[in-house]
Amino acid sequence: MKNAVRFIVAQLFLIGACFAQQGLTVQSGKEKWPVAEAQKIYAAACLVVAQEYRVKQTLNPSVKLILGAQKEDVWLEGHEIRLTKWNPYMFAQGVVMLALADAVSLDKRLEMTKRAVSWADATVDVGDVGRNASSDNGRR
Repeated sequence: MKNAVRFIVAQLFLIGACFAQQGLTVQSGKEKWPVAEAQKIYAAACLVVAQEYRVKQTLNPSVKLILGAQKEDVWLEGHEIRLTKWNPYMFAQGVVMLALADAVSLDKRLEMTKRAVSWADATVDVGDVGRNASSDNGRR
């Protein structure tokens, strides 16, 4: 158990170091936000995604946090997390989404998209099979 805790602490430290290199850009206006908490959440979210999906490379997407936005959302292409006010859970959710986008390359995402459409086209509704069989019997 101690080794697992040490491993997690070491991972958080390493991710924190990477975070310092990447940086978190914040556009906050008058909104207050806890810098240390944001850094810890960023590091933990990246670590969780890496462990969950067994990602070998370090995940540290560049993130621009916009506080005081009109609505809460995540813009993947711009790596932006827009929050109306500081919310650690919404921030973590945004970082997870951005880390997942970085974990899977665009080529891999497009490949999965094509596969999903192919699988959907290859499936048949069981109800349709029964109707087609009964209509064929009437013709014979």
